[in-house]
Amino acid sequence: MTTTYTRPSWAVRRVSAMLVRLADLGVPLGSLRRIRRSQPVLAVIATISIIFDPRSAMWNTLGEFLPWRRLIAMLVVLPLIGVLVVLAFAWPAARIGPRDLPVGVVGASPAAQQAVAGLTRSEPGGFSFRRYPGEAAARSAIEHRDIYGAFVISPSRVTALGASAASPTVAQLLTAAGQQLASHAPAHTAAAGQPRPVIQVRSVDVVGTSASDPRGLVLGVAPLPLTIVGVMMAAAIMLVARFRPAWRQLAALAVVSAGAGLGAYLIVQDFLGALPGGPAATWASLSLTLLAVSTSTAGLIALFGPVGLAAGAGLMIVVGNAFSGATSAPQLLPAAAGRIGQWLPAGAGGNLLRSTAYFNGNGAAGHLSVLIIWSVLGLAAIVAGQRFRSRFAAGPARNPPVASSPTAGYDRAAGSSPVPGPEPAECGHAA
Repeated sequence: MTTTYTRPSWAVRRVSAMLVRLADLGVPLGSLRRIRRSQPVLAVIATISIIFDPRSAMWNTLGEFLPWRRLIAMLVVLPLIGVLVVLAFAWPAARIGPRDLPVGVVGASPAAQQAVAGLTRSEPGGFSFRRYPGEAAARSAIEHRDIYGAFVISPSRVTALGASAASPTVAQLLTAAGQQLASHAPAHTAAAGQPRPVIQVRSVDVVGTSASDPRGLVLGVAPLPLTIVGVMMAAAIMLVARFRPAWRQLAALAVVSAGAGLGAYLIVQDFLGALPGGPAATWASLSLTLLAVSTSTAGLIALFGPVGLAAGAGLMIVVGNAFSGATSAPQLLPAAAGRIGQWLPAGAGGNLLRSTAYFNGNGAAGHLSVLIIWSVLGLAAIVAGQRFRSRFAAGPARNPPVASSPTAGYDRAAGSSPVPGPEPAECGHAA
């Protein structure tokens, strides 16, 4: 004669533990064997019991606080976070203006000097003028990303050279500044008793954006999805997949960054046609940006656990994009915000992408160095996190494994709910 025992399902074990607690309180519940008949209903009851059970895993993080303290903490902390996020994005946007914006001036005539002096008085500290002997030299400086634009000033014409690929906002600003320069020159000649000449203003886009993206909007918004995806990659590899040891985490981050960078390139170039640069350089820029964001966030997770994920998301997504200057230019933001943004992956990655897509890699050395530094620091933090984990990164204590028995999950003396585990195979024993 052979008897077979099958271990009850997780829902049955969970509800059994809950009913046992109610029985301890004196609530008459009858036989516990009846609960095996309604599996779907029991699953719902088990889920509700987890939500409202203060000893369940979802309440472990805030379990040390009383409910009213937890509520007060959320009412204070969450609105404060919202205020800080709005401030991070609104403050630079409300203070946009030229601050030591590098532009060139062609010509050394008295009219040119007078016009530049008038523009300096109207925008004190707004422009950093650099002299060039001819228009060709100024165009070359623009193409090498040494300056954003230049003014070619003659007695009868002011030509504003710009590069919408570097910044559409700056290109429009230089056109308006060229009109101001034209207004200063006639005032100088009229003061000398000469007839007021008519000064023509002409705008030339030396390095324009792609025909599929004439306003340069794709490059402006590119850093935001890249940083979001980078943080999500770090969270998935470090907290969801839980790859171990460190070399597997590093390999996974590198492979996923390369794959996500290739997918982003196929969308923005093959599908949208917004990036006309070399395929390899553009793909490498996107992948390196993702790698810098994901490795640095993963390093914070390795050192501080979920707290590191929150810190990485705030730094990379909020601060990085708010201070990146991707939609305008770093020199148009407040000085501190512009400098901080270029030292974060979002700002460095956005400018690196502009250099590779439109300027043949000119001006990319500094931004490339920033991304490499963040990647190396993130990799070092991941390795260090395997050895020196802080108390924030320590996971919840796990109960030691208990040998399965026909009465597992019904131990009333333990006073705690059973830990769900894999269902054991049917075991039989001969009589």
